Amino acid sequence: MKDRSGDGTGPSPSRRGQGKLEAHVLSVLKGAPEPVPVAWVQERLGGDLAYTTVITILTRLHGKGAVERERAGRSFVWTAVADEAGLAALRMRKVLDAEADRQAVLASFVTALSENDERLLRELLAAEPESPDLSAPPSSPEEDR
Repeated sequence: MKDRSGDGTGPSPSRRGQGKLEAHVLSVLKGAPEPVPVAWVQERLGGDLAYTTVITILTRLHGKGAVERERAGRSFVWTAVADEAGLAALRMRKVLDAEADRQAVLASFVTALSENDERLLRELLAAEPESPDLSAPPSSPEEDR
């Protein structure tokens, strides 16, 4: 891979990380008045990204459940179904789903939170009515111990 920084120290300063680019694409798509084609998204991103790059990012977001697509002729139109916070939550959920010991991961996560974040999490949990999460895998009695 070619170094584009000019001084040999690393990648181009204008290069964005995948997470930031996904968040930017999602933000643009969230502002769409209706399902839109890739070209609409690309135009609002400033035009410095290749069409194929925008398609790749949208496809990744679709795989994560953050956007939906529907056929429109030979291509697709795209709709955001999550915002940036939702995208971060999807990433966190993916990490949690990949681990065998959910309880240990959650316990480790909670103990690493700042006092303010822990308080906020407790407030959020207390405010949520208990309703089953239909997207979550069913828990076994052993997981609840």
